[in-house]
Amino acid sequence: MNTTNLASTAAAPATTPVAGVLASLALATLLPSLAISSANVALPTLARAFDASFAQTQWVVLAYLLATTTLIVGAGRLGDLIGRRRLLLAGIALFTVASALCTLAPTLPLLIAARTLQGVGAAAMMALTMAMVGATLPKARTGSAMGLLGTMSAIGTALGPSLGGVLIGAFGWQAVFAVNVPLGLVALLMAWRCLPADRGKGGAAGFDLPGTLWLALTLAAYALAMTQHLGMLAVAAVGLLIFLRTEARAASPLVRLDRLREPALSAALAMNALVSAVMMATLVVGPFHLSGALGLGAATVGVLMSIGPIASAFSGVPAGRLVDRYGTRRTTRVGLAAMALGCALIALLPASLGAIAYVGPLVIVTPGYALFQAANNTAVMADFAAEQRGVVAGLLTLSRNLGLITGASAMAAVFAAGGLRVGFAVGVGLVMVALAFSGRNSNANHSC
Repeated sequence: MNTTNLASTAAAPATTPVAGVLASLALATLLPSLAISSANVALPTLARAFDASFAQTQWVVLAYLLATTTLIVGAGRLGDLIGRRRLLLAGIALFTVASALCTLAPTLPLLIAARTLQGVGAAAMMALTMAMVGATLPKARTGSAMGLLGTMSAIGTALGPSLGGVLIGAFGWQAVFAVNVPLGLVALLMAWRCLPADRGKGGAAGFDLPGTLWLALTLAAYALAMTQHLGMLAVAAVGLLIFLRTEARAASPLVRLDRLREPALSAALAMNALVSAVMMATLVVGPFHLSGALGLGAATVGVLMSIGPIASAFSGVPAGRLVDRYGTRRTTRVGLAAMALGCALIALLPASLGAIAYVGPLVIVTPGYALFQAANNTAVMADFAAEQRGVVAGLLTLSRNLGLITGASAMAAVFAAGGLRVGFAVGVGLVMVALAFSGRNSNANHSC
């Protein structure tokens, strides 16, 4: 990978308030995950409130996911061109305004439209928070910062369902979206006050709009294929071919195709997608197994399923510190090994152990995932020059989202066809493939 200007861009200026920067980026990371997990629990209430079917209300979630997934790489690239702080502030502002519009939406179509706008803002937030770590913090603290961002994302995922349930019970479905307004205003104020100003950024004249549009179309078609209709895979394939041709001819491409051929980056993106698919399997398969095979009630299942995100939340910051201390190569492999062990235990432990046979191994899988994420993100972000970090952060987040979307569909199908043991045996296989990819990472010797 190109390490030009790495030394000059890895360290933050002496005047940068590190605690303020971390707090700002942490809150901006929390909000997008909270917005998706809290909305899920509101779907039954929304169906009753708008007299709509589940398929219709599901678009409240899908619109947000599609917007974030399709636009995240373009948001990262645009931040590289016009300034990450500037675009992050715009993203937080749009997210906050859209949250207010969701609260006031009188009809389901308007709510879906507002959720789409919220997802656009979230795309900028998700891409640029990671990119700003390398640009604003000392290199020695990169791993810890990545661990903190992972912790905040896990907290949002864990907190969303319970917070959403409480808010709906007390104030109605509108409160699920209204809570993001004051939080968004706080995030906007903190980012305005604490994040360092952009330096020497020009306009968006070099922005690859055709490439961005074709990539967005391709990703939208793929996401719809995984969640709605497999026939959209053909549209995604055509869109991908056109996108690759567009990028090959562009003077200033959204994604430099030669970069994707580099072993380190391609391996990092592949690993990210593979292990994210496995993690989504724990979230999708778990409720069906606990309620169907074990006959547990909804409340008990909800409590047990929160154990994984809670373990991930508590392990994020320690994982980042381990990355800073022991380097990215070792911690990447330890994290993947822990995930493989946890998945193997789920596949092998006897059903007579009950819920502990599923939930117990999750306490191994989720910290392993947190360690992998902190190490993988640190390895990639620390090795790119400042002007490229936005689009690279977007690619990392995109690979994770594609893994989550694919995992939700494919791993659920494997579970339906072969049961829990087969599903997590496949999960072990995917993690082992990721372990094989880890040997290709040229960042392996960095101690970041």
